[in-house]
Amino acid sequence: MQINADFSQRAVIRPGDSPWVPSPMAGVERIMLDRIGEELARATSIVRYAAGSHFSEHQHPGGEEFLVLDGVFSDERGDYPAGTYVRNPIGSQHAPFSRQGCTLFVKLMQFAADDQQPLVIDSRSAAWLPGLVPGLQVLPLHQHGSEHVALVRWAAGTRFNRHRHWGGEEILVLEGTFQDEFGDYPAGSWLRSPHLSEHTPFSDAGCLIWVKTGHLSA
Repeated sequence: MQINADFSQRAVIRPGDSPWVPSPMAGVERIMLDRIGEELARATSIVRYAAGSHFSEHQHPGGEEFLVLDGVFSDERGDYPAGTYVRNPIGSQHAPFSRQGCTLFVKLMQFAADDQQPLVIDSRSAAWLPGLVPGLQVLPLHQHGSEHVALVRWAAGTRFNRHRHWGGEEILVLEGTFQDEFGDYPAGSWLRSPHLSEHTPFSDAGCLIWVKTGHLSA
């Protein structure tokens, strides 16, 4: 299976553009954003757990990265409420479930071989930093080599400088509406821009985004 598998091309999925697809486990379904492979795949997805659902114990051969969007996600190591960012390194394993239901943004099999640090960050209690322009606040989540991951909050009316993405850029809009000269992206939108792409982003109403840069093939 290949979905948005050409990383030299821009990809945009807005809410309602892609269907929910059942997983092999009852009560767990997903929206496939990009994917190379079948059930064991290099994949980026939105995953939804119904209340009381679980997934079989499994290993992460290429690592797992996720952000809890709503509800509470759990495994044998603990509970992860909305706003929690987690990295489970290559070779880790768990048996996840959700008592009350939850929604996750998940990336599988995308870790560098030497990126082996487990990570759990609760964005609700972490310290945010000033951004590069007035109106931006940034919560750094992860950095390894050229890859950087952060949450970025845009105040209403914030404009950012035109810039080029070395190693590409990937965005999930969590709140509000993110914008650039190519369009408007409401909450739930996912964007992937290739190596050396350019844009001039802004937000008239304000927004919160998850953003990763430097991770796509140069």
